[in-house]
Amino acid sequence: MKLGLGGAQLGNLYHAMSDENARAIVDTAWDRGIRYFDTAPHYGLGLSERRLGAALAARPRDEYAISTKVGRLLVDNPGGAGERDTEGFDVPRTIVRRRDYSRDGVLRSLEASLGRLGLDRVDLAFVHDPEDYVDAALAGALPALAELRDQGVLRGIGLGMNFDAVLAELVRRADVDTVMIAGRYTLLEQPALDTLLPLCEERGVRVLAAGVFNSGLLATHQPGDKYNYADAPAELVARARRIAAVCERHGVELPHAAIALPAAHPAVDGVVLGAGSPGQVNANVDRAAVPVPSALWPDLVAEGLLRADAPLPKEFA
Repeated sequence: MKLGLGGAQLGNLYHAMSDENARAIVDTAWDRGIRYFDTAPHYGLGLSERRLGAALAARPRDEYAISTKVGRLLVDNPGGAGERDTEGFDVPRTIVRRRDYSRDGVLRSLEASLGRLGLDRVDLAFVHDPEDYVDAALAGALPALAELRDQGVLRGIGLGMNFDAVLAELVRRADVDTVMIAGRYTLLEQPALDTLLPLCEERGVRVLAAGVFNSGLLATHQPGDKYNYADAPAELVARARRIAAVCERHGVELPHAAIALPAAHPAVDGVVLGAGSPGQVNANVDRAAVPVPSALWPDLVAEGLLRADAPLPKEFA
């Protein structure tokens, strides 16, 4: 199973962490063999990019791949002194995001990201969360990224968001190499099975499954309290508890099964996992290496907790 390290928590998602802890997370991921790292300006108003770049600075550049995202420019907010970010990250609000999916916005965003990362290139650039900006992304951001790809500046271009239907529409209308689907193909819910994943498989578009813990709900042995970066609705917490109970009957931890399911789809090339500590990195890598008992999946299907058309790990199907 290919694993990547997601950078949202490096940007102080939900709560602050120290620079030392952020570096230790990246160092542990490297030591455990992870060589793909994903970040975005959105994550902590640039903090994730700065921390990730610093942690990778001494690593051989040709030995890892890194992606960042475009669509949100970071601009100074002098009036935000003493305020905190309003989009889930525990950072000062001296900078704010401005949506910009134009060609100029993409070029400015990438230049700023390279500065924060301390790099001369990234391998992959995603158009980030364009669900309300489809036309702008098609007219500006995606052609700009395609031009950079054609020039050899980028190895690949893609789309990243949590709306599977919009992703499918964009895959139909644009020439992308990769999509990152966050939270819509997980142990909790599998709507990406309807159109997005079959379409990507048909067109040879690589899929990276992110948000497989649904922003925290599936991240621990017993369900957490976050879903889509907000407080989880009671009905979803109840569903996650039922899933956890079935997992427990089979001696499986909830996050173990949450990693295994999306990785089994033939269109999915890798799973991108965030971590709040080096221990979480180690736990996730260990879970990914251990097979889930095959009897778990039909029990989840029988209880209406997993779609019957979800592909299962081949060696255990």
